[in-house]
Amino acid sequence: MNKAKNNYVLRVTCPSIRGVTADITAFLSGRGCNIRDSAQFDDESTNHYFMRITFRSEEGRSLLDLEKEFLPLVEKYKMDYEFFDERKKRKVILMVSRFGHCLNDLLYRWGIGALPIDIVGVISNHLDFQKVVEGHGIPYHLIKVTKENKAEAEAEQMRIVRETGAELIVLARYMQILSDEMCQQMSGRIINIHHSFLPSFKGGSPYKQAFDRGVKLIGATSHFVTADLDEGPIIEQDIVRITHAQSPEDYVSLGRDVESQVLARAIHAYVHGRVFLNENKTIVFPPSPDSYTAENVG
Repeated sequence: MNKAKNNYVLRVTCPSIRGVTADITAFLSGRGCNIRDSAQFDDESTNHYFMRITFRSEEGRSLLDLEKEFLPLVEKYKMDYEFFDERKKRKVILMVSRFGHCLNDLLYRWGIGALPIDIVGVISNHLDFQKVVEGHGIPYHLIKVTKENKAEAEAEQMRIVRETGAELIVLARYMQILSDEMCQQMSGRIINIHHSFLPSFKGGSPYKQAFDRGVKLIGATSHFVTADLDEGPIIEQDIVRITHAQSPEDYVSLGRDVESQVLARAIHAYVHGRVFLNENKTIVFPPSPDSYTAENVG
């Protein structure tokens, strides 16, 4: 019963200062909050502290009231912070071109409740997946992109993001390079996925190149998008082993599977507030008990 009433999260980033953990836990305890899960990390290399706490307000305190009373600690420790209710699904825009494996995987996970997001639209530069997306009751936006209209196309994409209230853009194999301006506007709010062969095997047939070279591991990397192509802070990675007996088609199939899984895990971590930017890298805390089962469905 209580679990259904509230399940809140507090995220904190601040300079590494002694006493911050004790003050935050005392703050919550003193206001009738029961801490259910806590993770923290003090990075000596960047002198930054990171904390994520899942808690329940046993006295029914609202997040707004807690946030107001939390401000003295924010000022004391120079914090960046966020309170949020885990029941509220974050609004997400998906962007895709002509490879549909990640899109279809995300639609499936979303449909069965394994990925707690609100997909408010899909943007594409092709019509390939319009029927699939609209069949799920999701708006589909065709925005053609050329060298001549790139600025206008991105302006239209950002208009959709603003009007839908999307908090996150997911590039589910969207094969257009975003401008520096768009990357800066959405810094820390665009997630991409790519195979592990970059920069060795580029172009339109990386898996065939990998087969010809006898590659034994196929992997995928999900990361935040920055102006540096495919070099943003990494959120999630995984690999699958290949044998000499497998064909180029097997490489493609296995590669698509690992890309889909890695992207879904990265999104799951983001929407649950488990991902923290730490200069050019990330801090990613493990799933809390309430989210672990959902993450591994499918």
